[in-house]
Amino acid sequence: MPTVHVKGYGTFEVEEGKKLVLALEDNGVDILHRCGGNARCTTCRCEVNEGELGPKEAPEAAILENKDITDENIRLSCQNRVYSDLTVTPVMTASNSDMEPGRRPVD
Repeated sequence: MPTVHVKGYGTFEVEEGKKLVLALEDNGVDILHRCGGNARCTTCRCEVNEGELGPKEAPEAAILENKDITDENIRLSCQNRVYSDLTVTPVMTASNSDMEPGRRPVD
């Protein structure tokens, strides 16, 4: 099983193919996902510090471009699945934003 290390939260094993946003939430990271995992709000974005996610699909690429988020290491956790070891830093959490996370994304 791949492992995900989240700066400030620890390291945990993740079932291969699980959405990153759900892996984070299920392991105690209070990641935001205000649009419910539909690539509309960018609140679930993470910085990928180590490891790789697959190429950006059209919905993720479009919203990042629309929001002028150009850093290649910033990815939407709702649009990516875990297939290998990763180290990530959540950009927005309920704790650092004083926002409610949003409805849980579907798998």
